[in-house]
Amino acid sequence: MQLAPHEILDIEAIRRDFPILDQLVNGRQLVYFDNAATTQKPLPVLNALTRYYEGYNANIHRGIHALAEKATSAFESSRRAIQQFLNAAHVEEIIFTYGTTDGINLVAQTYGRRFLKEGDEIIITTMEHHSNIVPWQMLCEEKGCVLKVIPIDDNGDLILEEYEKLLSERTKFVSVVHVSNAMGIINPVKTIIEKAHAVGAKVLIDGAQASSHLDIDVQDLDADFYVFSAHKLYGPTGMGVLYGKRDVLDAMPPWRGGGEMIKEVTFEKTTYNDLPYKFEAGTPNIADVIAVYAALEYLETLGKKNVAAYEHSLLEYATEALQSIEGLRIIGQGAEKISVVSFVLDGIHHQDTGVILDQQGIAVRTGHHCTQPLMRRFNITGTTRASFAVYNTKEEIDRLVQGLHRVQKMML
Repeated sequence: MQLAPHEILDIEAIRRDFPILDQLVNGRQLVYFDNAATTQKPLPVLNALTRYYEGYNANIHRGIHALAEKATSAFESSRRAIQQFLNAAHVEEIIFTYGTTDGINLVAQTYGRRFLKEGDEIIITTMEHHSNIVPWQMLCEEKGCVLKVIPIDDNGDLILEEYEKLLSERTKFVSVVHVSNAMGIINPVKTIIEKAHAVGAKVLIDGAQASSHLDIDVQDLDADFYVFSAHKLYGPTGMGVLYGKRDVLDAMPPWRGGGEMIKEVTFEKTTYNDLPYKFEAGTPNIADVIAVYAALEYLETLGKKNVAAYEHSLLEYATEALQSIEGLRIIGQGAEKISVVSFVLDGIHHQDTGVILDQQGIAVRTGHHCTQPLMRRFNITGTTRASFAVYNTKEEIDRLVQGLHRVQKMML
C-alpha cells in the first residue's frame, strides 16, 4: 500500500523545526501562507548563523589564522553543496550573489553589454517578475536591442507556437521564469532552451520559485544561466546563486570591481581573478552563504520528492476548497503548477481581503506581485495569493476558507 504524502513526512515534527510558526497574531494562531515571498527558516539554519557569529566569525580567503580558515572552509562547502543541488559540472560555475534580482542584473550588465548589439532581440514572457523585465529594458535602451514577449493563454500557460514565431537569427538571448511567482505555473523550460539554442541564443532561467519545489539539473536542462535566492529555499535573505556555464562565464567581463575579484593591481592595469571569484568583489555575505548549506541539508533530509508530493496534495486540497466559494476566481489554472493559488473575489479589493485575513492571523500576499504586465493581461490590478510550504496543513487551508467567507460577509 502506498503511503499518502502526510504519512511519509511527520508534519507536526517539521512544524516544531520552525519556531516562528508557534505564535499568535491578533489573538489567533499564525497561519503563514506567504511562502512564495519568503519561506520561514528551520532551526538548523538559525543555528548555523549563530554558530558562525559566536564561534568563527572572520573574513574569508584572505586570512591565514584559524578562524579565517574555518570560515573559508564552511563558505566553500556551501558552494560545493549548491553545485550538487543544481548538478552543475564544475564548482566554479557557482557564483554567489545577493539574490535572484542581483544575478539577473549581473548577466544583463556583463554578458548583455559585451555581446549584444543594436537590433539584437531578447525574448521574455508575459508572466515575468519585474526583476526579469526591467534589467533587459535597461539594456535595450542602452544598446538598441529589441524586447519580445511570449504571450500566455487564458489559463496562464505559455503559447509555445507564438514563441516559435518570435525566434529568428536576430534572437540572441532568452530569459524566462521557471515557475511563475504570481500563478505557480511551471513552464516547459527545457523545450524553451532547446528552441533558443537552435537559433544560437543564450538562455537564462529564473529559478526563484522553482528551487524549493522542483528537482533542478542544469546539465539536463542545458541552461546557460540559472538563478535563484536562498530565502525562498528555507535559507537566509540577502544571498543568491548564479549558475553559468564555465565557458560563457569565462568570456564575460567582471561587473563589480574591488577586493577578491583581482589577481594583481597596478596603476597601469589590473588582471582579474579566475572563476568564480571574478564575479564576487568585496566581502561577501559570509554567514548567510554558510547557512545555505544547512537549508539544503534540511531539505535533503526531508526528501525533495516527499516535500513536492506533500505540497501538491495541499495545492489540490486548496484549489478544490477555494473553487467552492461563490464569487472566487482562480488566476492561473495551467496544466502544471507548484503550491501557489492566486485568486480574486468579486466586488472585493485584494488589499481589503488581505487586511481582514490578517486580523484572523492568516498571512497571505496581496497586490500585483511584481508582475504588473501579467495583471494587465488578466485585466485586474492584483490578486490575493496563498502559497504553501512543507510546514502548512489542510487544517490551515480550512481556516483560510473560513476567513474568506468572513471577508465576503464583511465586505458585501
